[in-house]
Parts: sequence; structure tokens; C-alpha cells
Amino acid sequence: MRKWDWPIMTDPRRVYSQLLQECRAGIARREERHRALGYLQLACALAALAIVWVALAWRASSIVWVFVPAAAFTALLIVHGRLLRALELRRRAARYFEKALARLDGAWPGTGEPGDRYLDPAHPYAQDLDLFGKGSLFELLSTARTHIGEETLARWLLAPAAPADVRARQEAVAELQPRVDLREHLAVLAEEARAGVDPVSLAEWGEAPALLESGKYRVLLWLLTAVGLLGFAAVWVLAFNAGHVLALSSRAAALSRDLLLLALLANRWFYYRTRKQVDAVVAAVEEAAHELGLISGILQRLERERFQSALLARLRASLDCEREPPSKRLARLNRLLDLLDSRENIFVRVLELFILWTPHLALKVEDWRRHAGPAVRRWLTATGEIEALCSLACHAFEHPADLFPELIGEPASGLLEAEAIGHPLIPEDRMVRNDVRIGDGLRLLVVSGSNMSGKSTLLRTIGVNAVLAQAGATVRARRLRLSPLAVGASIRVVDSLQAGTSRFYAEILRLRQILEATRGPLPVLFLIDEFLHGTNSHDRRIGAEALVRSLVERGAMGLITTHDLALADIVPTLDGRAANVHFEDRIEDGRMRFDYVMRPGVVRKSNTIELMRSVGLEI
Repeated sequence: MRKWDWPIMTDPRRVYSQLLQECRAGIARREERHRALGYLQLACALAALAIVWVALAWRASSIVWVFVPAAAFTALLIVHGRLLRALELRRRAARYFEKALARLDGAWPGTGEPGDRYLDPAHPYAQDLDLFGKGSLFELLSTARTHIGEETLARWLLAPAAPADVRARQEAVAELQPRVDLREHLAVLAEEARAGVDPVSLAEWGEAPALLESGKYRVLLWLLTAVGLLGFAAVWVLAFNAGHVLALSSRAAALSRDLLLLALLANRWFYYRTRKQVDAVVAAVEEAAHELGLISGILQRLERERFQSALLARLRASLDCEREPPSKRLARLNRLLDLLDSRENIFVRVLELFILWTPHLALKVEDWRRHAGPAVRRWLTATGEIEALCSLACHAFEHPADLFPELIGEPASGLLEAEAIGHPLIPEDRMVRNDVRIGDGLRLLVVSGSNMSGKSTLLRTIGVNAVLAQAGATVRARRLRLSPLAVGASIRVVDSLQAGTSRFYAEILRLRQILEATRGPLPVLFLIDEFLHGTNSHDRRIGAEALVRSLVERGAMGLITTHDLALADIVPTLDGRAANVHFEDRIEDGRMRFDYVMRPGVVRKSNTIELMRSVGLEI
């Protein structure tokens, strides 16, 4: 067992508390060393000043001795820098485990990434199921630190995956579930990349056409470099002749001057003609190398892994480029960057006139991009997918009672069977579980009940778990079997002043969207709260029956909730393909009590009057 590999059923609170304690102890030790190194550096500086004072004022020793404390100070500076880096990594790790414990305590809303930028009000279920925003499913799940990791997780939640992809993700999540060490290391290493990496532009840079033609450009470059070296040699020849070290004839001296002039003119002409392309290559690689440097630690950590699941093994293999790991490719790019940085040196600037230092390096950069550039997108994709898988694995580790759903291919008309299903955003000590079965012959459940009895929560519970199941995650249920489904929900539909739409109009637009989804390849799971409650009872009854019948006849299945008991009369008209269920409430000591347990049949009472009285309204 690797260090920090934990059995799946290990208490996550005990694990996180132990690792947080180790992080804090490591931080305390490093802070003590940090203070000690600061005092040692101060002592070296004072010693150097003392040596200078003794040497100059008293002439009691040689000033050369000042290099001893200076060398010690430099060495301490290097050690101190490494210590500060290690200290920062431990602090990040401590924050990682503090957030993990906050999730277990239910204190996580507002502490993570809400993912608001992924929320599209026109999406068929994202807003209705609280996928994004403060206290959302995304905030609970996401431990990703890079934008590509967050985007990957959001994409998985926004669209169902093919069954084969779901099973591959489940296998990968199961392998990563006990790997607390890997998840912590990736989160710590990726912290710097959070705001500094633009995956789209970085991938486009790697795949963009070459700005410098490698054929004719390379030949001409080396030819002019050879001429430049001859011109540089001519400089020395003329210098030695001027110093009377050589005795050149006037013709030889003139030839040397002509050669020097030819080299300078030819190289300046070449640099002028290619300056825009060379500058563009250099500017682009400096930005790209900075961004690649931010994810290099992640790539180097992943390249050391040997995974067993097919998906993780494929992602790991995609990191290699021409059978070389990313670390070697990035090391070459870093060496090119170091050489480009050396252009600021005065001696290199002089040599630039003769050997075309920058164009040579620009050509090397283009060579690197030609071979390794296409791998950049694979590096980003693999990083994003592994971060998303780690998010799902972290959630599975923190909720060991959750399980992987069984994704089935039959029946083609759709099926969802759930035992003891609950909502993952509700703390487990307050969550009430219910059994739900829909599909095959039973296509519709009409859910009635009083206000706050749990009708809307039931819809969200089914929808969120269906989304998790088809993303490859574990679900909050004792057992869940489902076929591939397209989810459509009308639960939190609001009006829009900007679009000039009322709440009722926004609802019927969403219902049309759900109806149009039945033309797609997957059976539709519809979740409709308070069906057409923005209109009168007569129109609601006619419209609801027509729409539900149309959905069922098109192969859709789902649940609708209502306060209007007239809608419960839809069930007999659907010839056994629908059933009524309800939630109850009771009054105890003058207060409304709910058990949130779903029961068969139609509710026979309402709590509206009692709720109005409970807030002081005289009814």
C-alpha cells in the first residue's frame, strides 16, 4: 500500500484530520527553520561588514576574507528559497484538507468554485437542478485547480456520457478513490495554474502553422552564420594587426574589412527581413512556456504514475510525445527560454551581429513546436480529465456509503429504479430517502402534497442523481439502475425583464424544449414542478393532460408535481401508464411537521391555511 492509500471504507474525517495535523506540524517545523535561516543570513551579512571594517579601518586582515561570509550568505539564500517553496506547498496542502473537512461538516457552501460561468439559463436542467452557483453540486464536487479541469467537470455534468464512457469513468474513479496522496499533490501543484493558464490559446499555439519555414530559412540562416563567423574572425585579425601582433598587407587588411562589412550588412538585411516572424515566435513561446511551466509539476507528477484502469492508462499514455515524457520535452523548452533570456547579456548582443543568435533560437523553438506542439492539447486534455476524475473520486471517498449506479442498455424506452435515493446536497443526518421506480409500462408519477412537503426536492433528487450517474460519479442511493436518459426539468423557471417574458411564458418555452428533446436519440426523463401553475385551473387541467399525454406517447417518462388535485385525474386517462403519489404533513403543538416520505395515492389535505396562520395572518 502506497503512503496515504486508504481503504475505501476508511472514515474520511479521521483521514483528513490526521493528514491536516501532519501538514500543520510540517508547517511549524519549516517556520522554525525559516526563522533560523533568517538569523544565519543576518549573521553572515554582519560578519561580512565586520571583515570589511577590520580590513579597511584596522588593516588587520585581507578584505578577500569577505568572500567567505558572502559565499555562505548565497548558499543560505538558495536553501532559504527552497524552504519557502516547501513551506508554501505545505500551506496549500493544509488548506486542501481544511476545505475537505468543511465539506464533511456541511460548511462548504461559499468556500469553493461555484462555476457560475458555466450556467446557461437555456440549458434543459442546469439551473433547475442547482448544478452551478453558491451551494451547488459543482461547488461540492470540484477539487480541480485548473480551468481545464473545471471545464471538463462542468461538461460532464451538462451532458450525459455514452454508457461505455460512464463505465470507463467509474473504473477510473474507483481506482482513484483511495488515492488521497495523488489528489492532494495534484491540487497543491495546480494551485499556481488556476489563473495563469488559458487552455484554448495554449493548445492553439501548439497546433498553429510554423511562422518560419524550416527548409530555405534554415539553409540561408546557416550560410549567413558562416559568413558572420568569418566577419567575426576578421574583427580579430584587424584588431591584432592594429596592435602590431600581425603584419597584414594593405590588400589583406582591405579584404578583412570587406569581409567584416559584408557579414554585418548581410546579417542586418536578413534580420530586418525576418524580424517580425522572429519576434512573433519569441513573444509567443515566452507566454506559452510560462503557462506550460505552471502545469509542468502536474505533468511530471502524472508521468510517474502507472494506472490500472483503461481510461487512466490511456490518459497517462497520451502525455508521452514520441516516446518521451513531458518532463524531457519541457526541459528542452526551458533551456531554449534560458538561452533567449541570455540575449540581455552585453556579449551576446555583440555576437548577435555575427551569429544571428535570436533567429537560431527561434528556429529551435519552431522545431520544438513542430514535434511537441500537437502534444500540448493532449497534455491539457489529460490534465483536465484526471482533475475531473479526482473530483469525482474525492466525493466518493468522502461518502463511502454512496455507490456506482448500474447503467443498463435495456429497455430502450427508458428505466430508472432507485432504492433509498437521497439528495447529495442535503446533509446525510437530515436527508430522507425514498424509493422510486419509473419506466417500462409506468411512464408518469403525479406527485401531490402540501407546501414544503418535499415534492420539488424529490424532483431534484432524481434529476441530480441521474446527472451524477451519467457523468460517471457515485450516487446517493442504496441501489440505482437506469438506462441512458436525456434529462429535462422545469423546476426553477423565472421571468426575464430583459427578454420581456413572464414566468408562465418562460415555463411553456421550457416545456416546448423538453418536448423537442423527445426527438433525440435518448428517452427523456422530464421533471416538472407545479405544472402550468401560472394559469387557471380549467386551462391547466386541459393543457397538462395534453402535454403529458404527448410526452408519454413520444417515449418520455418522468414526474410532475401539483397543488391542484384536479391534475391527479390525469392518471386514469393514461391507461395504467401513470400513478399518483403524495407527501403528507401533520400539525403537532401548533406547528407543521413533515416526514418527507413518498406514499402512494393522492394527498387529501392542504396546509395552506395553517401556514398562513403560522406567520400571523388572520384567516
